[in-house]
Amino acid sequence: MIRNAIESLALAVALAGSLVLATQDAPNDDFDALKYVDPLIGTANGGAAGSRMCSRMDHRWRTIGHVFAGATLPFGMAKAVADTIGENQAGFAYDTSFVSGFSHMHDSGTGGSPSLGNFPIFVQSACPNDDINQCKWQMHDRAVRWRRDSPQARPGYFGISLDNGVHAEMTTTNRSALYRFTFNETSGTLSPVILVDLMDLPQSRSKGTAHVDPSTGQLRGNGTFNPSFGIGSYNLHFCVDFRGAELRDTGVWVKNRANFSRETVHLRADGTNTAASLFAGTFARFKSPKDRAILARVGVSFMSDEQACVNGEREQPDFDFDGTVAAAESAWKKKLNVISVDAEGVSSDLQTVFWSGAYRSLISPQDYTGENPLWKSGEPYYDSYYCIWDSYRSIHPLLTLVDPLSQSLMMRSLIDIYRHEGYLPDCRMSLCKGFTQGGSNADVLVADAYLKKVQDIDWNTAYEAIVKDAEVEPRNWNVEGRGGLHSWKSLGYIPTDDYDPYGVGTHTRSISRTVEYAYNDFCIAEVAEGLGHHEDYEKYTGRSGNWIHMFKADQKSSIKGVDTNFTGFLQPRYTNGTWGYQDPILCSPLLNFSSCYLNPQGHETYEGSAWLYTFYAPHDMASLIKTLGGPESFTSRLTFLHESGLLYVGDEQAFLTVYQFHYSGRPALSAKYSHSYIPSQFNTTVPGLAGNDDSGAMGSFIVLSMMGLWPVPGQDVYLITPPYFKEVSIRNPLTGHVATIRNVNFDPSYKSIYIQSVRLNGKPWHQNWLRHSFFAEGGVLELELGETESEWGTHLEDLPPSLSDNHT
Repeated sequence: MIRNAIESLALAVALAGSLVLATQDAPNDDFDALKYVDPLIGTANGGAAGSRMCSRMDHRWRTIGHVFAGATLPFGMAKAVADTIGENQAGFAYDTSFVSGFSHMHDSGTGGSPSLGNFPIFVQSACPNDDINQCKWQMHDRAVRWRRDSPQARPGYFGISLDNGVHAEMTTTNRSALYRFTFNETSGTLSPVILVDLMDLPQSRSKGTAHVDPSTGQLRGNGTFNPSFGIGSYNLHFCVDFRGAELRDTGVWVKNRANFSRETVHLRADGTNTAASLFAGTFARFKSPKDRAILARVGVSFMSDEQACVNGEREQPDFDFDGTVAAAESAWKKKLNVISVDAEGVSSDLQTVFWSGAYRSLISPQDYTGENPLWKSGEPYYDSYYCIWDSYRSIHPLLTLVDPLSQSLMMRSLIDIYRHEGYLPDCRMSLCKGFTQGGSNADVLVADAYLKKVQDIDWNTAYEAIVKDAEVEPRNWNVEGRGGLHSWKSLGYIPTDDYDPYGVGTHTRSISRTVEYAYNDFCIAEVAEGLGHHEDYEKYTGRSGNWIHMFKADQKSSIKGVDTNFTGFLQPRYTNGTWGYQDPILCSPLLNFSSCYLNPQGHETYEGSAWLYTFYAPHDMASLIKTLGGPESFTSRLTFLHESGLLYVGDEQAFLTVYQFHYSGRPALSAKYSHSYIPSQFNTTVPGLAGNDDSGAMGSFIVLSMMGLWPVPGQDVYLITPPYFKEVSIRNPLTGHVATIRNVNFDPSYKSIYIQSVRLNGKPWHQNWLRHSFFAEGGVLELELGETESEWGTHLEDLPPSLSDNHT
């Protein structure tokens, strides 16, 4: 669907719901949450660290946020920012020195190789000696230093000044970007040259075509590229129009030379010119602009060059830069209109941490509806799920609270992908299948949405899809479904020496895949029970207990030769039932932290240690606690995990461990460790994230933690801890009902963070958890706080539900 700017923004807001962050000590109409959003948080200290495919440094030394700092709408496709040279997964990184271009599509917070960044444009105020051959064309040649004090980033806007005298500003609508290039007074004689490069950030282009219209200067074209964390390829198209200066001449350029006589350039990598070396494109040169500024409008499309031009023309017919910025800010303010907080006494820094986390949680997945060339459908299409292994833990549970309509659209999109491609994705980007990191974790999203009554979902097809994950092994389980299903069904675990002639995939992660498959099956059982599939419920409930088959009861663990005094850990197991060995601390910050990734030598746990994965049985915590020696032993072990340096909170599977003290009757410790990570690992500095933001996973962890109710993904369970504010309210955008969590005796110095008693709608509440109905129906949860741990929420009947010992 093509929409003009106003229609596009209005529809985006209407479809996506709203999330406003406001203080109670000032009227909501007067509060501007955008003043507390800093898109530059998480854009630095990526230099020496790696990614999913590469090494990652201990978070104590270096973090790698890879956050998108540029201009975008909520869940928007177009994302404009300056691209810097260095570790530039999201385009701009603060710990860099040179800008090589400005591109129009990006992802945020991802690992792997850089993502998108296709068709960058670059501006030079004039060619030296007015000689076109003395201009700089290729990426490293044309790159210019950016001024350290110049970056300005806020929702819907990004600006930066370059040492070549160009001040670049950018904003976006849904399918187009608008740039304003202003030349300073010291630029000398102006005859600006603006080029477009048929390249992307990872330099993956295999072929491309660009054309320039010599009468108008319009630049248009397309290219074929590879996704950053998946298989296959995608085609993307662009269309650039200019306003503000009279056209002087046009042409094409290849490597370091321009040609006025040609209007079209065709590229295809061959044995001599690889994608990484063959830089080429088109350009337009202008006469001196009257007001020393030129506007460039870039439409993008996955459909065609023509569609890219139409997207730009329809969404930004007037080249109104200030108006487009204002419209984007309005869209963000309306999107940020269901949460209100009483921030009395709370530092400005902590408010910025909170609002910025909420903002980043609404950047992806991205709405590509109407831009999917793979199939025709009346359903929405969302992309950039990086990856559901990350996002199911916090992003989607947060969206279900604050933007249930967008969550519905995303779920419908996932189900439609199943209809057309045969499996639910575990990761997806740029219309391509992404790599599966563990289980089939879209199953968790389906269960979470089903239990929380997300609207307008075809539950029968959704159930068909998750059952297929559990029963039918795909030919390539690197990118969908599950591998090792024969062993899973016959042995009850994934052997480290698994023989699997039924599909192709990387035979690693036997421990982490086993515990994830177990939880995936539990989530299927929940949906089966609700839909009346009683035999399936029994089958998948039984299979959800398979995690225990990887538990070696006599396995010990030591750190630098010193016994940790804890016995019993998940361990690799062979097909014949005998045990293998992986040091329980391997792939923690204390031992070979970067050795558990998606490669043939990736070991038996993924992005974490056996120490960490031993805690993963969120559906049957009562059984896990009993297995680990009872509540006191479990609490001691979980405390050791957080205190010893074994845990890296910059990976999403660490999130739940912060709050698992609730299950052993020590909810006060959950509050304690939440405050130990915020703000120490999550703060307002440019490296202020513990790890890759992973499309907003870190941001949503912050928001949920600071709101005080941690959702257990895939279950109708919220674990109660005190908010970081005097009061937090969430207005359900569909029902209009308001849920308020209020701290009594709130202490902004955070010495009083322990719940003494709770009242729900005026009545005593002893359970340390509650259900989603609180948010759907509204109500008031009052938490009386004190400086010491109390007995609230500690008794057996107060604990969250568990499969083998349901206390509710």
